[in-house]
Order: sequence, then C-alpha cells, then structure tokens
Amino acid sequence: MFVRYGKSSKGSPPKRRTIFTVPEMDWIVDVLDHYLTEVRPRFGAGKHPAIWVTERSGRLSRRSANEAFDAARQAADLPEELKLHCLRHSYITHLVEFDYPERFVQDQAGHGYASTTAIYTGVSDEYRNRPLQRKLTHRYPGIWEDPK
Repeated sequence: MFVRYGKSSKGSPPKRRTIFTVPEMDWIVDVLDHYLTEVRPRFGAGKHPAIWVTERSGRLSRRSANEAFDAARQAADLPEELKLHCLRHSYITHLVEFDYPERFVQDQAGHGYASTTAIYTGVSDEYRNRPLQRKLTHRYPGIWEDPK
C-alpha cells in the first residue's frame, strides 16, 4: 500500500512511502479488498483519490477517523486510553515480535532513527525471553530447550 501523506520529518513536507503487508497479517488484504469493492463504492466517491472517504464523498479527516475509532472503542467496551494511534504502536510491536529486521521495522514506521522506533515498541515478556533463550541455547547446547 502506498501512503501518500506519511509522517514527515521536522520541517519537511509529508513523505510518500510504501507499507508492506507481512504474511503474519495477510488478513488485511481481504479486509481492504472488501472495503474497496463493497463498501467504498456505496459512498459514490468514484475516482476520488482518497481511500477513506465520507458519506459525502470527501476525504475522511483525521478528526473523523479518531471519532469513528472512539465510537468503535466505546462500543467494544475497551479502555479510554486506547486511541487510534495505538494501532500504529501495535503494528510496530508485532513486526518486532515477528522477528523482522530492525531496519525493516524502522522503514515501515517511517522513522529516521531506530531510537524513535524503539519508543513505539512494547514487546511482551514472552518475546523478551525468546532471544535470551536462543542465545543461551546457542552458547550452552543441551542445557536449555529451544521453543522453536
């Protein structure tokens, strides 16, 4: 998927970039296909360049997207501190936990520095134990069973 107005660097215009679909999250392809073939056409947006449009065929604003997310969050009885931006943090964390290379994750996030990507990452205890276990298994064969 191409992002036309991706996150910009300080003092720069928004960057156009590519977001790849990773095999562990391939379900999104069917979801987007359904939206683009079944839902979006009902808005009468025609050849409007935006993917996410309103019922009046205009571009969905950041505010409207946040409001829609808040409504869905409330309907699902999820905590108030959960915001739309949390999905970005979750995506980055999942890429790390799926063992994608740091540079790939950084590029997917559109970050100039790995330290910025690290701020977005909140891995589980189970994930933190896996690299340690792999190192110990490599260093001391037969002492620790590798879960993979």
